[in-house]
Amino acid sequence: MRADAQRNADALTDAARTVFAEQGVDAPAKVIADRAGVGVGTLYRRFPQRSDLVVAVFRQAVEDCATAAEELRAEHEPDEALARWLQRFTGFVATKRGLAAALQSGDPAFEGLHPYFIGRLGGALTGLLDDAAAAGTVRADLDAEQLLRAAADLSHGAPTVEQSQFLVGLLVDGLRWRATSPA
Repeated sequence: MRADAQRNADALTDAARTVFAEQGVDAPAKVIADRAGVGVGTLYRRFPQRSDLVVAVFRQAVEDCATAAEELRAEHEPDEALARWLQRFTGFVATKRGLAAALQSGDPAFEGLHPYFIGRLGGALTGLLDDAAAAGTVRADLDAEQLLRAAADLSHGAPTVEQSQFLVGLLVDGLRWRATSPA
C-alpha cells in the first residue's frame, strides 16, 4: 500500500474507533470520513463494506490491548502488570459494547473474530498470569480464557467503566488469595 493510502486507512480506522465509541457502529459514513479528513469515496475504496471497517477497528483494538501486556510486563512487577492489564482490558470491553453487538450479529464477516480475540488476548494474558504465578503473587490454578470471560462478564454487567474497573479490581484481589510464594 502506498504511504498516503496507508495514512488514509489509519486515519479512517482511528476515526471509526472514536465515532463507534460515541455513536455506535451504525454511525454515518460521512461522520467517519469527516473525522478522518478524507472523502466518503476514500472510505468506501478502503472499506467497501461496513463490516470491513468494523473488523479493522476491532483488530486494531485487540492488537493495542495485546501489545500493552508486553509493555506492562517490561515496566512493572508481575502482579502489578497483571492488574494494570486487566484494568486496560476492562476499559477495552466497556468501550466496545457496540462492536460486541455487531460481532454477535451472525454476519459471516465476523466469524473469525471471536477465536482471534480469545487467541490473541488469551495469549497475552497467559504470559502475565504465568509471570505472576511464578512470582507467587497470584494463584497458580488460573486459566487465561476463564479470566478473560470473568473480566468481560463483570465489565458487561456494570453500568459504567468506573464500576467495571472497581469490580475487576475485586477480581484481581481474589486472584491474590491463596497465592503461594515460590520455594
